Amino acid sequence: MGERVKDNLFITVRVALMLIFSIYGFLKMGISTGVSVKVLLLVSFFIAAIAAKEMVGRKAQAVFLLIAVAVFTLLVYFGGKGFILLGVLLSFEILAYLGAGFMWYFLPYFIALIPGVGDAIVLLIVITLMTICYLQHEIVIASYKKQVLEETIAEQSLKRDIQFREHEAKAELKRNLLQAENRVLEEKAALSQTLHDKLGHNINGSIYQLEASKVIMDKDPEKTREMLQGVIDQLRTGMDEIREILRKERPEKKRMALIQLYELCEDCNKKGVEAELTTEGELSTVSNEAWEVILDNCFEAVTNSMKYSKCKHININIIVMNKLLRCDISDDGIGCENIVDGMGISGMRQRIRKLGGNIDFETEAGFKVRMLLKLN
Repeated sequence: MGERVKDNLFITVRVALMLIFSIYGFLKMGISTGVSVKVLLLVSFFIAAIAAKEMVGRKAQAVFLLIAVAVFTLLVYFGGKGFILLGVLLSFEILAYLGAGFMWYFLPYFIALIPGVGDAIVLLIVITLMTICYLQHEIVIASYKKQVLEETIAEQSLKRDIQFREHEAKAELKRNLLQAENRVLEEKAALSQTLHDKLGHNINGSIYQLEASKVIMDKDPEKTREMLQGVIDQLRTGMDEIREILRKERPEKKRMALIQLYELCEDCNKKGVEAELTTEGELSTVSNEAWEVILDNCFEAVTNSMKYSKCKHININIIVMNKLLRCDISDDGIGCENIVDGMGISGMRQRIRKLGGNIDFETEAGFKVRMLLKLN
């Protein structure tokens, strides 16, 4: 209700001025002669035309202004020059409709200089007050409303941009997760193919030799022992090849850790909590032991946030610097006043200390875990 009053205040002021100017015109006509019904109707039509102008579109406003000009002309003709103040108000209405510049608002002062139109001093005072009133509304307030509108548009554009970026971040997270999963599947397929190519013939040959040994076992024990020893040597060689293959084909700890962290964020997103993983720096310099600690502590921290914090966002930031690795896990939840070292937090502390690192907890805005580890 208050906002509506503010928006319609200028209209109310103008209607009040029209009423005052109409009363002034009636007084100028003289009380003894009375006020004719014709003049009352013309005043009513004039006020109605100006008021109706505010409720229609721009093209229709021009029509109502023309009606007001015609009614004003008749009003001065039948009612006398006492209604000239309504003409002053009408001139300001026309200037406002045309969007006239600052200097044009001083044009109505020439009305006061016309001989015989009325008391020049009264006209000058009224015109000055109305000039201030209209200039304040049309230039100061209108420019302020324009600025507010521009800021609102900019704010909405910024919100759309933020929403777009969030959407892009989620899409990028899904793409990274899919790529990581595809790499794992490719590595599994490559490992399976390598094992088949390298060991298939070896194992098949061993089976054939064992079958042959079973046949000649009673007839030629010596030959059987030689064949069995050959199978043993062949299988031992096969085991060495398996170890070599696994050493070469085993995925990097970094890659596996990142895949699991992406999967952790994706799981949070599915449960209604926006989670994001960001990394900076050369991740290849991080040791396998450090990756294990980061992974375990991230799972512990995110699990706690999902259970207790009532958060809407979780961020995991891994930053590799020259000699230090920093990992932050933060949420925007309710936080906590006192940190109790239960099994989860105690385990996080122990894992960090084994590698000679530090871990801190912040609870002022949500909950934040910060880990610092030295790079080898």
